[in-house]
Amino acid sequence: MVRTGKSETREPSALTAHELRGLMQSGKMTCTEVVRAVFERIDRFDQQIKAYLYLFRETALEGAAHVDEKIKRGDELGAFEGIPVALKDNLCTREGETTCASRMLKGFRAPYDATVVERLANAGAIFIGKTNLDEFAMGSSTENSAFQVTANPWDLTRVPGGSSGGSAAAVAADETIVALGSDTGGSIRQPAALCGIAGLKPTYGRVSRYGLVAFASSLDQIGPMTKDVEDLALMMTVISGKDPRDSTSAEVPVPDYASVLDRDLKGMKLGVPREYFGEGIDAEVRESVERAIDRMRECGAEIVQVSLPNTKYGIPVYYIVANAEASANLARYDGVRYGYRAPDASDTISMYEKTKRSGFGAEVKRRIMLGTYALSSGYYDAYYLKAQKVRTLFRRDFENAFAVCDALIVPTSPTPAFRIGEKTDDPLKMYLSDVYTISANLAGVPALAMPCGYSREGLPIGLQVIAKPFGELTVLRVASAYERHRGFSLRKPPLNGTKAN
Repeated sequence: MVRTGKSETREPSALTAHELRGLMQSGKMTCTEVVRAVFERIDRFDQQIKAYLYLFRETALEGAAHVDEKIKRGDELGAFEGIPVALKDNLCTREGETTCASRMLKGFRAPYDATVVERLANAGAIFIGKTNLDEFAMGSSTENSAFQVTANPWDLTRVPGGSSGGSAAAVAADETIVALGSDTGGSIRQPAALCGIAGLKPTYGRVSRYGLVAFASSLDQIGPMTKDVEDLALMMTVISGKDPRDSTSAEVPVPDYASVLDRDLKGMKLGVPREYFGEGIDAEVRESVERAIDRMRECGAEIVQVSLPNTKYGIPVYYIVANAEASANLARYDGVRYGYRAPDASDTISMYEKTKRSGFGAEVKRRIMLGTYALSSGYYDAYYLKAQKVRTLFRRDFENAFAVCDALIVPTSPTPAFRIGEKTDDPLKMYLSDVYTISANLAGVPALAMPCGYSREGLPIGLQVIAKPFGELTVLRVASAYERHRGFSLRKPPLNGTKAN
């Protein structure tokens, strides 16, 4: 245990990356102690949470021992040296399987590491394992995994959000220090909000997508999921930047993200779009976000009303564009080159049909069919092309808003975490869980989610900070200032009395 200077004593697994860096560098704690504490936490709780699909226990402990030797020798440490990291299982890794939580890729071993994995490894990170997700990142609850349903550490009868639910649950339950997720329509931010942690979807092009198994290529982004805003900044410093292997990554200088973490909100204008506070938002979510906005006003920010008039078209536009791109991307899983192949096929066509029918889950098949329909002859102009035109209107909405404010403050999810099984029979109801997050993906702008309160049942509620393209410094500055002055103490999930089965 570690005495933190506050009144409480905290386990190593409960600390942040920036706290651990100082403790390890000063010799007050070894990397091996930290990694063992994380695995002890996993052994104690993950049979019920089910955040992980695979663990890298042996190589993680070997890596920890190597870090401890470097510290003893006085060698220069990497930017993320010795920090335990969980990886969403749609990121390619040489070690272990990369399955996207799908039967279609069960047993698949990638021949290379994703760029973000490579960059974290070069910075000295210790990889703990691969986390569960909705199959091929298609879902909002992590119930669509082919292998297991992940539970929310705050209430094991509720979802952790999706599709990065495994990463969010692992961070919230102290089963890792930080994690990587991917965000196509809110898949970092919505689970971060439901699990009471911080998550950042970067600007499209800020972080390389090389090695991310594609869902919707014009929307997907990789980002960090952490216990506080400072750790978001530290991870972004490591994973950001141009990658020649990803033609969509932008050649934009990577700033010093930590440089804005001690700034206040004086002189900043924060916009509140009226469309995000209308019908469908839970009363407790509205109250928590409005209290947060009041707190930001008290901290010196000027609050202005803005409008994003095309918000109401977000769900239909997103589910046309995303599903169309998913249909094209998932066509590669044909049972020929790699992955699952259905047995007992009489010819090539029946092999294709049987493989896709039995290899994909129900939600993935639903999205492939919807996307294929939108791209089919006679419907392309009416659906996909029109959706892309409306997508341009989303970008203009944000441009107009950022002409009068520095950032937007909105809810992340319309409700706190819902119960497992509550929305599985109603796809539209499930899709509406992303109503406040998809606009940032359609516009390609950065968006950060963080805790802003708790429901009467003790469930986390999250707000969202959105800025103009490549405005990660702005969202981190706003989030850090609010984190310092939010006026309530963060809680931990009530897991200590839980016993593993």
